[in-house]
Amino acid sequence: MIYPMLSFVQRLLRWLYTALFVLAIPVILLRLWYRGLKNPAYRDRWLERFGIFKFPLQPGGLWIHAVSVGESIAAIPMIREFQKRFPTLPITVTTTTITGSARIQSTFGTEIFHVYFPYDLPWCIARALNTIRPKLLILMETELWPNCLWKCQQLQIPVMVANARLSPRSMQGYGRLRLITQQMLDCVTLVAAQSERDGARFVELGLALKRLMITGNIKFDVPLKEGIEIEAEKLRDNWGKDRLVFVAASTHAGEEEQVLTAFREIQKQFKDALLILVPRHPERFSSVATLVQNQGYSVVLRSSQAPVTLETQVFLGDTMGELSLFYAASDVAFVGGSFVTVGGHNTLEPVAVGIPVIVGPHIHNFVEITQLLLEAKALVQVSDSHALAAAVLHWFKLPQERKKAGSSGKEVVEKNRGAVSKIVDLAQKLITLRT
Repeated sequence: MIYPMLSFVQRLLRWLYTALFVLAIPVILLRLWYRGLKNPAYRDRWLERFGIFKFPLQPGGLWIHAVSVGESIAAIPMIREFQKRFPTLPITVTTTTITGSARIQSTFGTEIFHVYFPYDLPWCIARALNTIRPKLLILMETELWPNCLWKCQQLQIPVMVANARLSPRSMQGYGRLRLITQQMLDCVTLVAAQSERDGARFVELGLALKRLMITGNIKFDVPLKEGIEIEAEKLRDNWGKDRLVFVAASTHAGEEEQVLTAFREIQKQFKDALLILVPRHPERFSSVATLVQNQGYSVVLRSSQAPVTLETQVFLGDTMGELSLFYAASDVAFVGGSFVTVGGHNTLEPVAVGIPVIVGPHIHNFVEITQLLLEAKALVQVSDSHALAAAVLHWFKLPQERKKAGSSGKEVVEKNRGAVSKIVDLAQKLITLRT
């Protein structure tokens, strides 16, 4: 009687999950509308989120889902490799956030088809799957949606979780819903994990070992934009070639205050220093600009195209898709999401252009990368704004050490490349099975 009862419990859980999701839809839409007050893009293309869209490609291609801008950037070299190996394969890329959407569309234009990922309701997912009819669905990192996975299993569509990671915190969350988690993992064809630790956590949650491969972190394979060094040099010339530049990127609410406090300490010793401040979410650009001004700083917004003079103290990066350029034009970087409990953001972007990196105490989303960079002395971890200022000042005062740290970080990136090729090899086998 155990198996029939388990089957009943599974069906009940699926029904409850879907019912709760339906009840949440008004709240989700209200939140989109509210966020649209600051950024109108949140109010666009709502039908796509219900699986309703015109599909210009031939069905039977590849569907890749990258949640936000971080996953989108990581997916770019993988998508390029798919285009190289399968030049006629239709590729659909979905995102959840508008920042992810903007990055994918600015990078690929009409080379691929982009649409928002549908809400995880059976009829929305079914509509999208029946429209795209993919040979393979690739989910970037850890984006597991029960109804999506259940429907793929029903339609016999293989699912790969690429560049899969699972932090201890995420593992605990999935562990609290073990029956649903087990059902989801049973629907996954293959997990291509970033590390042995990530893979072990998936197995502990119930993934069959035969469905696990360790491929490394795809973020080591993200290429630099061609000509970025020349663009960065032009920026430095415009800002004042001899100025030292500190960039604080992907910052969240509560972090800008700490960065500005640290910068005030930095200015006591380097009065001509320039701070580049790049908030993580575009809807916060305006409020962060107001915060900077209220603290008495002279600020220039990137979008204004106004000149940055020696009197300019803060340069606000309020545009999309230019973060790598700002890193390349800087001497030292702080990567946000680490002074708050978000868990950090990608530190490989500044490392790839050869500058040392500083992070706060909360880096649970990037433990392995952080450890590698700490060991290479390309990164330091600090606890507060005072320690942040001290770390920046250390590298400002010692240019040779700064250069050495930057070179060490670039070596770490070079040594760990190769995940893209491994993931695409595995995906190719799954696609071939459906051909």
